[in-house]
Amino acid sequence: MADKSMDGLNTFTAEEQKVVDTTKKMRVGIIGCGWIADSHARSYLNQPDVEIVAGADLIPGKAAAFMAKHGIEGAKTDYASHKEMLEDKSLKLDAVSICTYNRQHAQPAIDALNAGVHVMLEKPFTVTLDEAVEVMRAEKKSGKVLSIGFQPRMDENMKMIKKIVDSGELGQIYYIQTGGGRRRGIPTPFGTTFIEDKTAGLGALGDIGCYSLDLVLNAIGYPKPLTVSGYKSAFFGTDPKYSGYKAGKGEEYSKLFGVDDFAAAFVRLEGGIILDFRIAWAMNLDTPGDTIIMGTKGSLRVPSTECWNGTFHAPMTVYHEVAGAQVATEIPLKKTNEGLFDLKIRTFLDACKNGTPAPVPSSQILYNQAIIDGIAKSAEAGREVEIVIPEI
Repeated sequence: MADKSMDGLNTFTAEEQKVVDTTKKMRVGIIGCGWIADSHARSYLNQPDVEIVAGADLIPGKAAAFMAKHGIEGAKTDYASHKEMLEDKSLKLDAVSICTYNRQHAQPAIDALNAGVHVMLEKPFTVTLDEAVEVMRAEKKSGKVLSIGFQPRMDENMKMIKKIVDSGELGQIYYIQTGGGRRRGIPTPFGTTFIEDKTAGLGALGDIGCYSLDLVLNAIGYPKPLTVSGYKSAFFGTDPKYSGYKAGKGEEYSKLFGVDDFAAAFVRLEGGIILDFRIAWAMNLDTPGDTIIMGTKGSLRVPSTECWNGTFHAPMTVYHEVAGAQVATEIPLKKTNEGLFDLKIRTFLDACKNGTPAPVPSSQILYNQAIIDGIAKSAEAGREVEIVIPEI
């Protein structure tokens, strides 16, 4: 049955074009010059008030090659480490993007904040909860902006999910189902940094699971997680016959595989909310299910995607009751007029320049990381565990 009761949620007014002050250029450095850094560099180059002045990578010559590839002239790259770059006062750095592999997220972030530099930190926040807490302590001490790289937040459809929840149309939220996955999608096109424990620390759980968690937790205001019963497996990644590996690489990659390719959890949140979560890099299924937010007045169904990277393929639906009749309201897909990565970088720069809060604050993503950490600990222990978040 068609329904007009939610027409107010189907409207969208574009924001006024913001004027960027170019009188002062932000001096930016990049730590870690792998493939995700390409997106950072392209987005910085799209901003009229940014200069990329330096880059650092553990592999000699990689930062210089990176700058040359992007046509960035004059950037300093002859650093043996990120600390050496941060200690170079001649750079007059305002901010850095940290684009390292997962296990190298925490220390460069801490060092940059301690050096008085704003930080755009790629997702996942860190590998462990304790690391996230240490980064936040450095953030608190420095007074600088720390934003976590969740560009899906910038998508108009993602914003609509939060708008629907905030509108009260769903009533009191009591149950959430979320997740996503790829039928064959273990990320090895760029080598093995995503699948080795010594570099990644987390598999699907940290790579795309953090997106799925943010999708729903942001919508409901990021309530504190209390307990988690988690599960992890690696049946596909450790199989030398896994069909998603490059030809001739199965034996090598399966032996190196040291993270999860599937994870699931049952999480209790403050406010009596239950979160049912599952994520997969590989599975014998097209999807582990749509995202569902159930409330006392209505429920929202968000059609599944592979990894909730900000791409929506089908309209959302709100199921509710009007004048005693059960109705379903389709929410038309919204168009985001700018690239999500550009928006991620732009909002970060604006926060740095204007002294405003980070667009994706660590105080929220701390709970995201706490759930991921809890899933890992619960899976290892084989039982439900309490989530204890240290004082910042």
